[in-house]
Order: sequence, then structure tokens, then C-alpha cells
Amino acid sequence: MTIHYIDQIDLAEKRVFIRLDLNVPIDESGNVADDTRIRAALPTIQYAVEQKARVILASHLGRPKGERNPDYSLQPVAAKLAEILKMDIIFPEDCIGDAVRKLVGDLRPGQIILLENLRFHKEEKENDPIFAETLASLCDVYINDAFGAAHRKHASTAGMAKYVAAVGAGFLMRKEVEVLSQLVKNPEKPFVTIIGGAKVSDKIGVIENLLDKVSTLLIGGGMAYTFLRAKGIDIGRSLVEEDRVHTAGKILERAATRGVEILLPADHVVAADCSNDAPYETTADANIPANMMGLDIGEKTVTLYRERIAGAKTIFWNGPMGVFECDHFSKGTYALAHAVAESNAMSVVGGGDSVSAINKSGVADKISHICTGGGASLEFLEGKKLPGLVALER
Repeated sequence: MTIHYIDQIDLAEKRVFIRLDLNVPIDESGNVADDTRIRAALPTIQYAVEQKARVILASHLGRPKGERNPDYSLQPVAAKLAEILKMDIIFPEDCIGDAVRKLVGDLRPGQIILLENLRFHKEEKENDPIFAETLASLCDVYINDAFGAAHRKHASTAGMAKYVAAVGAGFLMRKEVEVLSQLVKNPEKPFVTIIGGAKVSDKIGVIENLLDKVSTLLIGGGMAYTFLRAKGIDIGRSLVEEDRVHTAGKILERAATRGVEILLPADHVVAADCSNDAPYETTADANIPANMMGLDIGEKTVTLYRERIAGAKTIFWNGPMGVFECDHFSKGTYALAHAVAESNAMSVVGGGDSVSAINKSGVADKISHICTGGGASLEFLEGKKLPGLVALER
């Protein structure tokens, strides 16, 4: 079973449906606040235009819960895309229906139409076969370039492919698959993985699947306290998943028997509550006072983690080291962002907060690859089959 890519398919004068991930933040004025995902999609869009395809773009935006909601309209995305490409973007009021079919039928080679939010129809998330076939009827070629939604079995990401004769992936999807496959199959050692975020339960799968591949695992964020509890260390009032303490302990045991180094925070920035107004301090060691909660890694931990990062040949990072939203508890995450950027490693960063830290630190251009889909990248690294990729196999 193989996946074809957009440059292996004849697009000339064909109606080419390109599923993108244009789920971008919209500000209070109704404008695109961050166009990173739009720009990531440009190579695929521009290639289709150059090949004289009749280009049909589609995406979701936010969670409109299957109902038409102007707050989640893709109109601001159409405006931004027109501005970037310096060309007109046709934008209908819906993604299906007679009006859409007429507009698509009238497309000239090289023209672009961006359909309205797919999730205005509940049938999209339900992967309804009639909805999927209706979308498929618009096109001759189906291209999925929405890696960020590849782990979703929705009508536009998985269902409609079976109704189109020519299917493939875009350039962004190809890049994501190539980079993540390298991490799973043949990472250059030392391979350092940095895992943070709130919950162990969200990351157990990827930790277990990477244990055979990584040299060192650096753990931070809220999930670190579940691992520390498993080691019998006092964690005060810190976030902990009691039902995952046993699992965390088993992971530590497995890592030890396999010679994999797992590092946990050696000190913490703590406070009585999580707010920018709360007095905070740094602990002397890994133990946290009973009335305090750990909210970021401390300076000792930053130094320890930076040493491992500096010596790495391959790095994967997903998840912040602390409560990133509060200034007092974001320093550890920012410090690691700079450490990853300064390393000579092949570096891959995925997950919203990690990517945000990279961007806010001004070091994005020093990262080898920034994943456009945090959830999809984690499931790929867990070894799961992504529905959006399976649908393209021929």
C-alpha cells in the first residue's frame, strides 16, 4: 500500500479538492491573528494553481458543533489567503449545495474557491457517507494536506477519499510523515525527547512507544508530579493523576531495565495558587511543601535539561514545562525553547504551547521542523494508524 503525492498526479484542468487545516485563531476584530497554518499550506495551493487545476479548498475552523455560526466562518481566512496570494478567492456561503456546485462548475484553470466551514454540518464529524459523497462529487482529484486533522475520521479527512478515483497527499503532509517517520524508525542518537503538559494519560502511548528509541526522556509540566509521586517524592498540592501513578512507576521501571534515562524535575517553582498575583518561590530540591503546588521547573532542572539537550543529535518536544499561560511559570518552557534552538540536533517541535513558546522566543527559524498538528503527531509517534493517511493508501 502506498500514498501518492500531489506532484505525482495530473492536475491540469481537473477539479482538485484540497483538504487543509486552516483552523487559525481569529481576533476580536474578525481578522486572522496568526497565519502560520495558512502559510504552511501555500506550497500545495500554489503548485495546484501553477498546474492549472481548478482549485477547491476546504477546512474546518473551531467547534461550531454542526451549526452555522458566523463566529467560525472561514471568511477572514479567505481574505488573508487572497492578500497573501495576491489573487481573488471565491468564497461561497456553504460547502455543499446547488450554489456551490455551480461555482465549482464555473471555475477556470488556476482559479481558487474556499468552501465555508465544513463543521457547519454535523455530518462532517460524523463521517456521514452521504455528506462525504456529496463533497467528493465536487472534484476529480482529492488531496489531503491537513496533517493536523489526519487523526480524525471525518467526512473530509477520511470518508470522501473512497468516492474519488485519484487521491493523494500534499507537500505539508509529506513533510510531516517523513520527519515523524525518521523519529520512529531511524533517529540519530543521542535522541532526547522532552514531554510536558498537564496529563500523563495524554502522553502514555507516545512515551511507551518511544522507550525503545530514545536515549533520554525529559519530563516536565503537570505530568511530572504523577511520576514524582510514583517515586515517593512529596508533591504538595500539585496536579496528580492518582489512577496513573502505578503506570508511571511501571514506565520508570521499564526505562531502567532498558538503559533509557528518564529525568524528572530536581526543583520547582511553586506557589499556593496558580495566578500571576500569587507569591512564588523555588524549592531547594524535588520535594514540594504541603501547602504549595509545582507550577514550573526550577533553575537546577533547567540546567540539567539543557545539558542533555546540548548533547543531543535528535530532539522531539511536545508540551510545556509549566503553567505557560502565567508569566511567573513560563520561564522553564522559554529556557528549553532557547536550548533546543541552540542545539545542533535535528529538532522537531509539536503541540500548541511548545510551538507557541518557540514562536514567542523568536527562535522558530532555528527549529528543523515545527509540526502543524500536536494530536496527530502524538498519535503517529504512538504507532497508531491515522485515518487521514489510511484513506489515501492505494
